[in-house]
Amino acid sequence: MKATASVLRSIADFALPPRCPACGTITEANHRFCSPCWRQLRFLAPPWCASCGTPFEFDRGDTARCAACLADPPRHDGIFAPVAYGEVARTLALRLKYGGRMAFADTIARQMVRVIPADTDLLVPVPLHRWRIWNRGFNQAALIADALGWHRGVAVDRALLHRTRATPALRGLGRKARRKAVSGAFSLSDNAQDRLKGRSIGLVDDVYTSGATTDACVRLLKRAGASRVAILTWARVLGDAED
Repeated sequence: MKATASVLRSIADFALPPRCPACGTITEANHRFCSPCWRQLRFLAPPWCASCGTPFEFDRGDTARCAACLADPPRHDGIFAPVAYGEVARTLALRLKYGGRMAFADTIARQMVRVIPADTDLLVPVPLHRWRIWNRGFNQAALIADALGWHRGVAVDRALLHRTRATPALRGLGRKARRKAVSGAFSLSDNAQDRLKGRSIGLVDDVYTSGATTDACVRLLKRAGASRVAILTWARVLGDAED
């Protein structure tokens, strides 16, 4: 049986070889990027803002904060993303979200493993409205959370947070308009306080842009008793890049 399985795997690998998730070039193994795409990814690492993780051009010290966080301290407990939003990161996110390439959630989670805070004990995906799920067939944030939870051995709760109404696309809206668009769009399950009290939450999404959506979620989670809420995402928009 083992010999037969090995032969079948070899045939499958020959017929359907592993490919780069961004450009489709044949690679050595699944979930691996080709060299050109790998080099285009901008990996995020210190030095960065102690509050939000925005990269600094030079080391300002472990407790240094960016101007935005000093002016308006965030509700969250950090934004953790392995890469900056760019062409390759964007392509992968879009192929997962709109191309139905659900296996790419695992590709993304494999990169996110290195940035998840060690004290995270529960993963909560940013929810989609039911109409979006019916149209798309899945919530990409939930798929990423499931894969991340499996790799790190952390529990995932898909039913804790709900999107109670559909929200318009936030692209192109100003900061105040974004906040208004998501105001009141989320709710928690009836027993949320029992499931959140004292927990360190990882709020999972695919791309972090302005923070309007995640801020609304963080507010609810902390009001219900979460001790910490860190935002975990595949890529984050820096500077003038747009989702």
